[in-house]
Amino acid sequence: MTKLTMTDLAAETVELLPSRETLVFDLNWTGILASNSSVALNAVTLGSVANSAAGQFITVTQG
Repeated sequence: MTKLTMTDLAAETVELLPSRETLVFDLNWTGILASNSSVALNAVTLGSVANSAAGQFITVTQG
């Protein structure tokens, strides 16, 4: 990771977002639900094997 210098900060620009009225086209909204989970088990014995399972769940709704 590189360090940010004052020169880097001075070179940055800022842009204002449009007004809220411009951003709202209709009463249209999107809900996003995301979940990541993982479970691991390693028994405390010599020569044991570590097992792990992971899952990902994403739901997108628009109304």
